[in-house]
Amino acid sequence: MTDRPLLRVPNSIALAMLFITGVMLAGAAELPYGGWIQIPLLSLVWWQISTQANPSIKKLFLLGLFFGLGYFVLGLWWIYISLHDVGGMHPVIASLAVFLLATVMALFFSAACLILHLKKSRHLSGLVFASSWVMVEYIREFIFTGFPWMGFAEAQVNGPFAWVAPLMGGLACTFLAVWVSWEIFQLKKNFFFSATCIVAAITLSQLASLWSFTKPTGEPLSVRLIQGNFKQSLKFNPESIEQQFVFYTKAIESQAADLIITPETAYPWPQSNLPGGLLQSIQGFSTKSSSNVLLGVIGETSNTQGVQYSNRVLGLSPNTAPYQYDKSHLVPFGEFVPPGFHWFVNAFHVPMSDFARGKLDQAPFSIERLDQETLNAAITICYEDVFGEELASRIRKSIKPVNLLINVTNLAWFGNSQAPKQQLRLSQLRSLETGLPGLRATNTGLTAVIGPDGAVLTELKQWTQGTLSAKVQAYAGTTPYVVWGNAPILTLSALLLILGWIRQRRI
Repeated sequence: MTDRPLLRVPNSIALAMLFITGVMLAGAAELPYGGWIQIPLLSLVWWQISTQANPSIKKLFLLGLFFGLGYFVLGLWWIYISLHDVGGMHPVIASLAVFLLATVMALFFSAACLILHLKKSRHLSGLVFASSWVMVEYIREFIFTGFPWMGFAEAQVNGPFAWVAPLMGGLACTFLAVWVSWEIFQLKKNFFFSATCIVAAITLSQLASLWSFTKPTGEPLSVRLIQGNFKQSLKFNPESIEQQFVFYTKAIESQAADLIITPETAYPWPQSNLPGGLLQSIQGFSTKSSSNVLLGVIGETSNTQGVQYSNRVLGLSPNTAPYQYDKSHLVPFGEFVPPGFHWFVNAFHVPMSDFARGKLDQAPFSIERLDQETLNAAITICYEDVFGEELASRIRKSIKPVNLLINVTNLAWFGNSQAPKQQLRLSQLRSLETGLPGLRATNTGLTAVIGPDGAVLTELKQWTQGTLSAKVQAYAGTTPYVVWGNAPILTLSALLLILGWIRQRRI
């Protein structure tokens, strides 16, 4: 890590310290200023690694692994609730599943740390290390269909680098968080240079908030977001399903609004088998009251193998053909079964866990209003708002301009855990990246309205049944991130890694 360790620490103690610091880092993400707090904690991680004298590649890999294990075991513990409390899996097997997933995610942290084996440069090392982290996080977005949950960018919505997101996306936030934390670690050795880098990075990031790439369009929408608060354990109970039908239908038809949204699978039954007259009744309400309604349902699609279910949002608008959006980025094991893993799903006991995949180029939902310009909303279902570049690509390629984001989700699977807050931060990051307001309709929380700056404007209390009513201003325009995606930060990171490799060859 350095030419001479600051303090020699036995290997076993170093591994334990890194694991604990990883846990602390994951816990810090849940705090109000988590993005700020994580940066000095990351500096502590780099210091802990430095206590190992000239670590080999193998040791660096192990040190990064233990840091990642602590981080992801706590950050992903909510998966245990879905496996054990809801899915009925044995506690030991559920715990093992979480540990194995945390280990796989920690391998990416290990890979990023390997770059520290290179000879150090006073000015370049931090930039090369941050570039390595960006590349590893990018790979985590798509390998094995992708699981970029708990990236450092997520906490930056409450940190110093949030305003970089509209320019270069979440990966750029990650780059700056790692680089600045490295320079904090280097303050004792290179005070003037490191302090200049830290101050410049934070100052320029804050100044970026003065730029605005989107602007208000049209009159504010009246919006109603319905939160049913139905336990996941009751989702497949016929009597409880009927109660859900009654609740959501009454809630929808109780009051008109420009846009009314129910959570993911609010109607947890195949669309063609919904009670007779239900959709017709809601369509009649939509036409009569000039309300646009989005329903979470179980869709059905035909393919060569027959009829397959899909996770669908059904849109009903006045005097318009129904709209549908089928989830395209499915959750492994929860919504599709990877080849060779049917034994795992059988242990999980989840009905309808092999959904059809929607197309990536589905059109946005058009919100029709009397005597006003049509507005368009990009829809994501639950897990899909983890993938910032996918959403940016959809907006960029859309024929219709997108004016707001809508995410519907059901987090009852994960009980009273940190998962709802984690996903809320991800939705905030998506609004920052796109410069568009976001609407979140959830079953148990957190149902919220998010501004184009990523700020939570209003939210419904978690674990309550009710409706969040708000006036929401739509926006028009595109941010640099929507235009370019991850290309700029990936190009910069690749160039810095090449520069680091060239310098290593010359030493």
